[in-house]
Amino acid sequence: MGVDRGLLALLEAKPGKGEELGEFLKQGRELALAEEGTVTWYAFKLSDTTYGIFDTFEGEDARQAHLNGQIPIALGQVGADLLATDPDIRTAEIIAVK
Repeated sequence: MGVDRGLLALLEAKPGKGEELGEFLKQGRELALAEEGTVTWYAFKLSDTTYGIFDTFEGEDARQAHLNGQIPIALGQVGADLLATDPDIRTAEIIAVK
């Protein structure tokens, strides 16, 4: 089938919490590695307070399994302390891959 689905999550840290959010995301890599259906998982920093995650999947079932998995649960547990706003989560259709 190939990679055809993605997720983009943009995260805005509370003032002074950016480094903590970055460390949390680094730890999320281990959870992503355990997800069979997640093909790629990237955590990134855009500014001192803006971070994000981009994941790719082979099919909608894999994307839904990720959305119901351990990373969103973990983010929900620390969100009130680290995040200034709710995560901005967007679904994407992958149209080309190198």
